[in-house]
Amino acid sequence: MSVRSRTPTSADAVPAAPELRDAVDPRGLRLAAALTALVLAVVLLTGSGWLLGAQAVVFALGVVDRSPYGWLFRRLVRPRLGPPAELEDARPPRFAQGVGLAFALAGVVGFLLGSEVLALTATAAALAAAFLNAAFGVCLGCELYLVIRRAFHRDAGHERTATPQTNTHPHSNQEVSL
Repeated sequence: MSVRSRTPTSADAVPAAPELRDAVDPRGLRLAAALTALVLAVVLLTGSGWLLGAQAVVFALGVVDRSPYGWLFRRLVRPRLGPPAELEDARPPRFAQGVGLAFALAGVVGFLLGSEVLALTATAAALAAAFLNAAFGVCLGCELYLVIRRAFHRDAGHERTATPQTNTHPHSNQEVSL
């Protein structure tokens, strides 16, 4: 198994490539996105702020690599599959979990304040992102991570190296410094 990366072509400085422990099976990410989309769809259908709160906890656990959906994948699904062709850097999906947490918390606040518009809009936005990831492998939070990472490294005046290591997120055509 290898972590997805390409031959360097950028002059941007890069921290070290992710170690294998910082890599994840992309199939698990898509399963988690599908389960998330299912939960968020139920929230929209029922208007359950409690269920959205539970999903917010799942997002928070995902930020620190303790997602129950990941656990389900590792324990129940992955043993029945062959090894993945490639692993992905865990940092973009971890960041995406934080973005999902922000939207879920906004929705919970909306439910608590009686603002159905805020609650349902935040939930619908999170659902759209989860659906895109589950159905098409497009992780909007991961893409946002890459954009921010690229901007941070350019704006920080980071020292340039002659042969940086770069990584392309599998759902993006853009190369990014990690």
